[in-house]
Amino acid sequence: MVDIAKLESDARQHASKAVDLDSKGKSEDAVFFYIEAAQALISVREQLMSNRQQSKSSSIDLNEIVRLIHGYVKRAEEIKASLKSKPTPSVHLKNTSEKGVERARYLLTQALDEDERKHYEAAFKLYEEAIKLCLSEKKTNDNAKIKDQLEKIAYQALERAEELKRTELNTSTHVRLPSPPREEVIQNEQQQPLDIDQQNVNIIDNRAKLSSHELDVLRRGSKINGRDYVPFFNIDLRERFAYQTPFNDPHGPLKLAPKQQTHFSRWARPDEIMSEPKMIMALSYFSIKQDLISDCSFVASLAVSVQYEKKFNKRLITSIIYPQNKQGEPIYNPCGKYMVRFHLNGVWRKVIIDDTLPVDRSDRLLCSSTTNKNEIWVSLLEKAYMKVMGGYDFPGSNSTVDLHALTGWIPELVSIHHAEAAFDKDKEFDRMFERFHAGQVLITVATPNISKEEEERSGLVSSHAYALLDMRKINEHKLVMLKNPWSHLEWKGNFSDFDTRNWTPELIKALNYDPKLQVDVDNGVFWIDYNSLCHHFENFYLNWSPSLFSYTSCIHNSWPARQGPVKDLYNLGDNPQYVLRVKPKTRASIWILLTRHITERQDFAVNRIFITLFVYKNGGNRVYYPNEIKPIQDGVKTNSAHYLVKLVTDDADLQGQSLYTLVVSQYEKNVDIFYSLRVYSTCEFSLTAMPDYYNPRYQQEITGEWKGKTAGGCQNNPSTFKNNPLYRLELNNRDVNNHVKIELRAPKQFQVGFEVICTETKVSNAVGEFHKTESGSYRSGFCVLTLGNIPGGTYTIRPATFEPNCESPFFLHVASSHQCTLKKIE
Repeated sequence: MVDIAKLESDARQHASKAVDLDSKGKSEDAVFFYIEAAQALISVREQLMSNRQQSKSSSIDLNEIVRLIHGYVKRAEEIKASLKSKPTPSVHLKNTSEKGVERARYLLTQALDEDERKHYEAAFKLYEEAIKLCLSEKKTNDNAKIKDQLEKIAYQALERAEELKRTELNTSTHVRLPSPPREEVIQNEQQQPLDIDQQNVNIIDNRAKLSSHELDVLRRGSKINGRDYVPFFNIDLRERFAYQTPFNDPHGPLKLAPKQQTHFSRWARPDEIMSEPKMIMALSYFSIKQDLISDCSFVASLAVSVQYEKKFNKRLITSIIYPQNKQGEPIYNPCGKYMVRFHLNGVWRKVIIDDTLPVDRSDRLLCSSTTNKNEIWVSLLEKAYMKVMGGYDFPGSNSTVDLHALTGWIPELVSIHHAEAAFDKDKEFDRMFERFHAGQVLITVATPNISKEEEERSGLVSSHAYALLDMRKINEHKLVMLKNPWSHLEWKGNFSDFDTRNWTPELIKALNYDPKLQVDVDNGVFWIDYNSLCHHFENFYLNWSPSLFSYTSCIHNSWPARQGPVKDLYNLGDNPQYVLRVKPKTRASIWILLTRHITERQDFAVNRIFITLFVYKNGGNRVYYPNEIKPIQDGVKTNSAHYLVKLVTDDADLQGQSLYTLVVSQYEKNVDIFYSLRVYSTCEFSLTAMPDYYNPRYQQEITGEWKGKTAGGCQNNPSTFKNNPLYRLELNNRDVNNHVKIELRAPKQFQVGFEVICTETKVSNAVGEFHKTESGSYRSGFCVLTLGNIPGGTYTIRPATFEPNCESPFFLHVASSHQCTLKKIE
């Protein structure tokens, strides 16, 4: 639920800062906070005017809110107009000595934090380093004030370090040993890699500890574009950030994009180009702006995440940036080291960066940032993501992928004009509207490839992502507020700032939007009617909160290219398959997300691997024939990293347990793939790999042929059917639980099948005992039969084509749970 009290508090704080900065002549910062105060009040007014909350929950009346909003926006525009005629003021930067004091103070702060957590050895080491840095800086400094600050820091560190030596680090009561390597600590811990963010999502994951194979899959997914991004464990919250000298990323600087290279001068730290660098001055989607990097989908993702965090007062984007203070807020680190947590290849992973940023000769940032020149959170998040992607020369993405990396929220692509996907315009609006205002979905939209003429006419950018900031229904109107990540260039059609026909006084009042005031403000934020959006845009990108579900579980696995045929048009039996068991007490929603692990830059740029997921409601049995039964939903192969299937249980499921079979599929399999299969559900469930009864040691294959007399055709030709080749399968045991799979493969132009006859059994009354059975309907080039719990004995297999006189080679393959022999009967 929207926290109105928090929005009001933010508005007051921003307004107070704006007025104070305005009075002191700090005009640019004043503009920033005036706009933020207005945006906070607009959000307050929207909530008070809705039916979801009553106006009595606010201490400000609506008329006063409107007056303040207009006052703040007007003053901000006045300041911006005056700044255009004034020269850019020089920036006061800290000198080397001041930076040394700042690092020493940070070392001391980190030592005190470790001390408070009872990590005494780590604290002692940091106290020692703070003292050494103070002594080193003092030797080279003549400034009395700086020397005094260094002496106070050193004295405080020394006093506490001596106390630790006398008490907590006394060797008679404490054994001092070096800490084990990170990997050993992780292996000995009972924890799992962080894959669901429990800080923000209340969801139960009853999965057992990961298998060694799953850990290997996740390790394989750690190597992205040649660098390791290991899974994030709780131990990583103890990452060290304080150093005597500024931290430098051992991986070196990122590769620049071509547009950056044109203007690039140097890599600069924030304190080399900013007077008072801060991580966050006022968290704001309004101030975010994309620059020379083609990462509009990422910047749009940042904007909608920030809007959610502000509106619902829940840490979403700020929770993934480290170091953090005791309140869990990310903070500026004068030592220049940062850690960012991204959800990549199945789990949260850690990304380490330094704070050097590309600038031009005027020290202007050549990367995304905010309109506040002392704020660095956008630039650092972008740098971390670009590092994973192989550099600032970003190959492109879409917002479901980027938002999933930022938040771990469930990605869904809704195509507006795709021929294979039915798009119910009104139904989709109602669904998004309800969930958006409940804080359950983050939304961006994207344009298709459009001509330069269309760009000029519409004001929209070709193949570009936009952040969706608001959705409103007023009488018959459905309106959507979008933000261009560039922070300029806006829609020119219906309900644009220049539209004098559609903006009625009623709508202006309801939306607190003054088109006349906005005509001279090109900030990339605009209203557009829903019909125009659906006409001009191509896709909605939705990321859903996992908190919609009560239960989740995940399996990480691999699919070797050698496993099964290149195409699964005829045989799905070798595809990875899973059994989903659900027992809902009421109607339940079940979402299944297949995520392919991507590790190479070219895979992001030109993804040629297509995946999908088939879901069958068939009692949880293995599926062999793609078209024997119809899947619940037709799987559409996609080259995106994610594929989502959504199920809703029906009344029949309430009578007992329902079993589904999940089948992973890909188009023209020619490389090994690694993937994660995660299920979200509103009811309890279990997800397990499909049982495999067959021992790899007991597999045999014989090459045969139908030729001349032996091309006898099927049972419809009784006089010649008996002439088909005949094979003896020996199960030389007295067990009653033999499992056998028999496959027949031949050229696709032939319809093939076979019969199996039990000629001798070594034990009676087995569950699967039979005299004769068949593979079923004759099929193009492939058929299979599985026999379960059959007794040991002798069986004969007669393969055939449907029509007689079809001469062709064939392969007869047998897999068994027990030792067996397969021979041709001459």
